[in-house]
Amino acid sequence: MFSRLPSGSEAERVCPVDFGRGFLAASTKIRADNVLPAVTGRVCPQEHQCEGRCVLGRRGEPVGIGYLERFVSDDERAHGSPAPPPMSPPSGKKVAVVGSGPAGLSTACDLVRRGHDLGVLEALHAIGGVLVYGILEFRLSNGIVLQEVGHLPRMGGQFRIHVGVGKTVTLDDLLNQKGYDPVFVAAGASLPVFLNIPGEYLCGVYSANEFLTRVNLMKAYREDYDEPVFNCRGREVVVIGGGNTAMDAVRTALRLGAAHATIVYRRSEAEMPARVEEIKHAREEGVRLQLLTSPVEFMNDGKGWLSGVRCIRMALGPADDSGRCRPVPVPHSEFILPAQMAVIAVGNRSNPLVQSTTPDLETTP
Repeated sequence: MFSRLPSGSEAERVCPVDFGRGFLAASTKIRADNVLPAVTGRVCPQEHQCEGRCVLGRRGEPVGIGYLERFVSDDERAHGSPAPPPMSPPSGKKVAVVGSGPAGLSTACDLVRRGHDLGVLEALHAIGGVLVYGILEFRLSNGIVLQEVGHLPRMGGQFRIHVGVGKTVTLDDLLNQKGYDPVFVAAGASLPVFLNIPGEYLCGVYSANEFLTRVNLMKAYREDYDEPVFNCRGREVVVIGGGNTAMDAVRTALRLGAAHATIVYRRSEAEMPARVEEIKHAREEGVRLQLLTSPVEFMNDGKGWLSGVRCIRMALGPADDSGRCRPVPVPHSEFILPAQMAVIAVGNRSNPLVQSTTPDLETTP
């Protein structure tokens, strides 16, 4: 849209704004409420959140909030930093945030602005949580995450890595021995959900968490590193699931050289929880969608390695608790998909480590 603006002195007469300063002002405005605009502008489901509630969308296209966030934050990285947000005087309170993912970082920023002495405790060796271990470089560069995270220490926050709260230190330790007044737990959902079908522990079968973490943080795409993934170059790869994590995994498999990469999802495309644009990009890259299909067994080649996935066709029945149609197996419809590698991406739940070492901590589902 900027190409339609006049140029030179005519531009100054029609719209007398210093565009460099204007964009930095826009960045400052966005960061008043959003500490990670370069992230949310790339990977958030805007169509269901901010853009989904834009009043212009009632009669046409909503404002492209995600693209605007991305543009303004990219311009900021190229030309300067926004003005620092207003800061409250020191409160005298010391606050710990467990986890450095999106929830932890957003909360940490708000706490620092309110004058609290802040410590962010991260179990892994990199700051960013799911932004660095679960979202691929081609969707969200780790360099962008590091630059976004870099604003927080300048505001006064302190980061500590390799601190597994619940293992190396407990919540009670933080409150009673380390001097923290409150603790905010933002440990995320890092515990994978499995299918509980035969063959799930064969070599070549991964959870999406393990697969993506190895590739993202441990350089498993390089054979000279200590944490390789099973070589999928020239192989058949099957990814079970229909969400954004499944799309990340299947597109990564293609980038690692898979001959073919197939999504197996038990409902139709209309029910897939992945973003529409992620499904579109996967199709454009050559991903196959095996819809209305559910795995029932991972096949053993006789040597402990995966050789295929036995599946069954599904039909859509009445709606379940999620509001989506419940998939129902079609009798006598089993078939085998050849596969030497499979990735299970059917969901995650919270790791029970924190709760297990703090028995009086009350939790809800």
